[in-house]
Amino acid sequence: MQKATLEKIFEYASMPLHGTLSRKLRKDISCQVNEEKVYSGATLFLGEEFVRITETADGITTNTYYDWSGITSVRTIAKIS
Repeated sequence: MQKATLEKIFEYASMPLHGTLSRKLRKDISCQVNEEKVYSGATLFLGEEFVRITETADGITTNTYYDWSGITSVRTIAKIS
């Protein structure tokens, strides 16, 4: 999958955070990269060379990094109203 395509998928699933280059996953949308962990309420940073996904829970912030060339699939999961 090409980087431009992956960027569009991440952009669909998120919205820009004002004043930053990061994006927040939209309400009720989760994202799964390479059929691994499902991220909900996470913040994405779409860099030139990598994607960083930041999660905060119980006062702990975790950053997970993906090389664009290592992303083989992205799944978006949305709740139906």
